[in-house]
Amino acid sequence: MIVEQNVALAPHNSFGIVAKARELVRVRSEADVVQLLSDARLAAAPKFVLGGGSNIVLTGDVRPLVLKVEIAGRRVVDDGPRATVVEAGAGENWHEVVDWTLAQGFAGLENLALIPGTVGAAPVQNIGAYGVELQDRFESLDAIDLQTGRVFTLDAAQCAFGYRDSVFKHAAPEGGGRGMGLAGRALILRVRLRLPKPWKPELGYMDLERRRAESGLARPSARQVFDWVCAIRSAKLPDPRVLGNAGSFFKNPTVSPEQCTDIIAREPGIVHYPMPDGSVKLAAGWLIDACGWKGKSVGNAGVYEKQALVLVNRGGATGGEVVTLARAIQTSVYERFGIRLEPEPVVV
Repeated sequence: MIVEQNVALAPHNSFGIVAKARELVRVRSEADVVQLLSDARLAAAPKFVLGGGSNIVLTGDVRPLVLKVEIAGRRVVDDGPRATVVEAGAGENWHEVVDWTLAQGFAGLENLALIPGTVGAAPVQNIGAYGVELQDRFESLDAIDLQTGRVFTLDAAQCAFGYRDSVFKHAAPEGGGRGMGLAGRALILRVRLRLPKPWKPELGYMDLERRRAESGLARPSARQVFDWVCAIRSAKLPDPRVLGNAGSFFKNPTVSPEQCTDIIAREPGIVHYPMPDGSVKLAAGWLIDACGWKGKSVGNAGVYEKQALVLVNRGGATGGEVVTLARAIQTSVYERFGIRLEPEPVVV
């Protein structure tokens, strides 16, 4: 177990916001957590679990004990006639694992290429893109209780996946017990993914269908879909190593068909997608752009010129500036459309 003091967190958050962790433990194995919990002082300290830092906004130095997850490892658990199950350590880079599965000949994760962050963070956020969500490929995960040190396994139902949501984003209920809340109480160790057979490409999104039509391929390979997704994301989203950001900053809101009809009557051009449950998903980026925010800034925090859904650090932005910008956008969208945008990143 490696314990460090006054650790700069700018390299560990994709926004590149300057902040420090008063104390940071690098977790590279289950044993590190067990050792940490055997130390009375560290065990009693409030804890903040940090993966790739791609979904957080730091508004100051982090007072809780930071657990930097760096658990490695990739393996094939089972390769049967109906599915392949692969497992990856929570500290593995998500995109690299997607690439690895394809290199092994296992398709199914290609639509989730180039999503920043770690494997352990993927189920927390129930990441998704281009018609596929993590829950569609999820088998199970192992986590460790940060109070008892007990390792436990959760399946998809126990993770309570929702749109960019899971049991790991909610606090435990009053009176103890895991119940429906594991935020701050558990650290994910390993994640297992189920890649179904036979494979078929998921091309329901317009950008992917356009690429397919341009290519003339009736049935593109998984690697081809992977390459298309990487190209589309790279064109729309800035590289956080060049321009700090946390990817899509707001969730796409859902409304009833009646609400959508009302909005379309006022805004015929609004981008919307019918959902299987009968609701309608609206494109948050379109709403923000319609309010005139694309390219605008508050201090050193700005709205990306190529995609209004992305907030960026133009150089030296503070977490406070990012939050102020986000709230101003929320106010604009609510005043014009009557819709409340919900941020995706966690404000720390």
